[in-house]
Amino acid sequence: MEQVNMIDPSELYRPETEAKKRKEEFRNYHEEESTENVHIERVRETYRLMHTNQTYDFVMEKHEKWGQLKKAEMNIMDALDYLNNVVDESDPDVDVPNIYHAYQTAERIRERHPDKDWFHLTGLIHDLGKVLALWGEPQWCVVGDTFVVGCDFANSIVYRNTSFKDNKDALNPKFNTKYGIYEENCGLENVFMSWGHDEYMYQVLVGNNTTLPEEGLYMIRFHSFYPWHTGGDYMHLCNNKDKEMLPWVREFNKFDLYSKSDELPDIEALKPYYQSLIDKYMPGTLKW
Repeated sequence: MEQVNMIDPSELYRPETEAKKRKEEFRNYHEEESTENVHIERVRETYRLMHTNQTYDFVMEKHEKWGQLKKAEMNIMDALDYLNNVVDESDPDVDVPNIYHAYQTAERIRERHPDKDWFHLTGLIHDLGKVLALWGEPQWCVVGDTFVVGCDFANSIVYRNTSFKDNKDALNPKFNTKYGIYEENCGLENVFMSWGHDEYMYQVLVGNNTTLPEEGLYMIRFHSFYPWHTGGDYMHLCNNKDKEMLPWVREFNKFDLYSKSDELPDIEALKPYYQSLIDKYMPGTLKW
């Protein structure tokens, strides 16, 4: 197992996106598509690479590589500090290290759902799988909206009409139909998502026998699955359990998305509370 080195958060803080935004300004992938907009160009290129390379076979390789949880050992607080090395290249709304977004999300949830401590903790840890980007994985297979592999690509996927033309699965009759390799209402637990931080963090939580409730696990696993929880696609693959969990994922999305431009939180002041939740639901050192 590798040891991880901590980096001072102040070394990576980028203040250029502190200003608050209106709701309609979030997830705007197209409004400013000039070649002079470096941020949007970076986002578009991340998705182009993702949609070209994320095939069924690729996803199977990543499950084999990372699903064994043999890369490192860290507790949750160390993982949060380690996450401070990552700035999400797929996100058009924020350009600061993810640790700030983690606490922003958790605190917004805490304000609205004060009696659900597991929900607060879910907000804090939901992006921890992005540590994959620090272990050599390119961001196009770590961050960004996820989608199902093994069947046709849904219409609501961002950049759907332009960035899948070189994905080999798009030409494979085994994969390019509505159901592909799946059966109707088979359940999302039986489909394979494009590889990313959602699935990896879900695997970490389950593989370490943590006690986060099922609702929290769904939020972790599918919070980037915008074509489902926001676009309304892939419902033909969902079973009753998925439909029952969908409102929880949508509730989480309110805080995940709309907290991104708020003032930066006082992380040190918040740590004792969140450490108590970690001790309750996922104590000690976890395998990653």
